[in-house]
Amino acid sequence: MTASTTLRRAASVATALLLPAAAIANPYECLIEPNQTVDVRSSVEGVIDKVHVQRGDRVKAGQVLVQLESAAEASAVQLAKARAEAQGRLSSAQNRLDYAQKKLERSAQLQAQAFVSAQARDEAEAEKRILESELRQAREDRDHASYEHRHAQDLLNRRTLRSPFNGIVLDRMLNPGDLAEAGTGRKAILRLVQVEPLRVEVVLPLAAYGKLKARGTAEVVPEGLGGRYTATVSVIDSVFDTASGTFGVRLELPNAGGKVPAGIRCRVEFPELRGLPNKASFTSGAALK
Repeated sequence: MTASTTLRRAASVATALLLPAAAIANPYECLIEPNQTVDVRSSVEGVIDKVHVQRGDRVKAGQVLVQLESAAEASAVQLAKARAEAQGRLSSAQNRLDYAQKKLERSAQLQAQAFVSAQARDEAEAEKRILESELRQAREDRDHASYEHRHAQDLLNRRTLRSPFNGIVLDRMLNPGDLAEAGTGRKAILRLVQVEPLRVEVVLPLAAYGKLKARGTAEVVPEGLGGRYTATVSVIDSVFDTASGTFGVRLELPNAGGKVPAGIRCRVEFPELRGLPNKASFTSGAALK
């Protein structure tokens, strides 16, 4: 069940318990959630060699989280690199072509002076063309070896899993020695949450529609923590919930240093909605479940 659905259901129940419209107009109930939650899986199958983080650890974008066993892949990279950097065949083909070019030039001069036959000159020219073809093939082989090197390196890189963002390790499901299976339906290795910034979900009455603007600001008060934080409106739903007569709004709450935890209730005040009857907020006894 999504946060918006939870809020709407609670709002629908709370509406029947509310005081008349002259009651408190602000603040509105809200939920503080992680900006995103990601299950870390491998794109290739392999045995886990190392897991570098534990539950609760803070991680940085690009930080190595998991290393799969990769000895065979590392050897393949070294072999492909050696082939890509090998210049012997290419140099040999170039030297033989240079010699054939000089031989053709001499044959042409001698044939012009009638010292050799036209056939000898033609044979020299044919030899040059053959060697030009061999040089092209050597260059193509070099380019193919370079591609194989890049491909082998990519396969090796896939066995190192990195964090996609700054965040926190919410859970660790697999350990060294476990088999990491590829695919979205397979068991994840880690679960990460991004808490910088946070996401604030709030449900508002239809009377508030059109009064808020994207990038507008609001004051958020986390329940049980105190303090007031400025958040920015990032999403205003344009599809309403008929049953509760509400619509959803999402705000982005900066959270440098992770001072505010995710997964808690809050209250939010919109300057534009002061004086508006708070038909979508909850009484003090209405819990978010």
